[in-house]
Parts: sequence; structure tokens; C-alpha cells
Amino acid sequence: MKKIIHLFLFLFSISVFNAQQKDVPSIKYEELESRIQQEKDQLLVVNFWSTTCAPCVKELPHFMEINKKYSDNPKFKMILVSLDRLVDKERVIKFIKTKNLTAEVILLDDIKRMNTWIPRFEKDWDGNIPVTIFYKNGEKVHFNDGEMGKDELENIIVKNL
Repeated sequence: MKKIIHLFLFLFSISVFNAQQKDVPSIKYEELESRIQQEKDQLLVVNFWSTTCAPCVKELPHFMEINKKYSDNPKFKMILVSLDRLVDKERVIKFIKTKNLTAEVILLDDIKRMNTWIPRFEKDWDGNIPVTIFYKNGEKVHFNDGEMGKDELENIIVKNL
């Protein structure tokens, strides 16, 4: 019986590890904008966050629970956009592993041009995080400034799926 339990735990740990990213691509704003436009026939949840932002870290378990719930739905996709500095990329990768982040994570390496790209995402965004923007067929359908609870996140998803 012990061997079966050990085998189960080993296989479970492999599946969890494989579900996580081992690297985080760093991109510029234009690449992210293009990526959003390419996600056709999907509800795309784009969450802007940072490993040093307490409200961001607090809401991430809700995002992971919702991501897991809808991961088999071809009309749903979640991207976590880290606003950590490029020099902190290893910290982001470690954070993904320790916090068991299963949604796709990218690093937006474009901090110097924040005043240019922030209003292009949302004219009312003052630059604070967390921020979550919902897109359907490349068009923004909802903007949320601040921390989101699980119910609020799911209600917006259900409304727009």
C-alpha cells in the first residue's frame, strides 16, 4: 500500500510540474496587443499583476481556481501579464512554481513606455495593479481596476462566455 501511495504522489507531482511554465517569455506591448487580437472566438481574461503586489498575490488563487474550472472550454483563455522587471524574471519563474500558477504567464518588458501603453489598454487605468481586462473576439468587454474575488471573476466570465 505504501508503494502505491508513493507512486501516486510521484505521478501527481509530475503532472503538477508539467502544468506549470518552465520559462516566461518577455514581450513588448505591441506583441501583447497583437496576441489579444489573435484570440478569436474566445473570452480572453488578461490579468496585470506583479510578484511584489500584495492584492495581486491575494487574488491569484481565485484566478487559478477559475482557470482550472474553464481550462477544458475552448472558448476560454487566461493570460497573466507580469509587470515585474526583466531582471526579476527568475523570481517570476520561481513564483509560478511556488504558487502553482497554471495559466499562461508572460512578462511585459515595457515599463519605460507605461504612459504610452496603459491608456491604449484602458483610458481610465491609472497604472495601479491588479487590473483585469476581459476581451471577446479581440474586443474589450469588461475592465476591472483592483482586486477581484472569485465570485466577481466568475460572474463576468459566465456573462461573456
